[in-house]
Amino acid sequence: MIGGAQGRVVRLAETARAPVRFWFDGEELRALKGDTVLTAILLSARALRPSEFGPEDRAGFCLMGACQDCWVWPETGPRFRACSTPIAEGMRLLSRPPAPWPEESEA
Repeated sequence: MIGGAQGRVVRLAETARAPVRFWFDGEELRALKGDTVLTAILLSARALRPSEFGPEDRAGFCLMGACQDCWVWPETGPRFRACSTPIAEGMRLLSRPPAPWPEESEA
């Protein structure tokens, strides 16, 4: 659990899949093979990232890759949608763009 907070998502089924270890904002977390990045993060966190337009935190909206509410950033490489990307062993993810963050046209 990130910062001692309980996650937004509770796993009720499919608990026999292989574990996957990843990092989110520097904290080591665990998920199960086949989880999306969104599910993997929200099992331990209440939100995915801060909003760029107000004080609210974002946790995904449409859950099908259309709304762009679930962007996350790898430590290196371009941002991606957490709702449609499978979690992978060793991923190092950020809730904010790494500094300095290149413009999309440069990536």
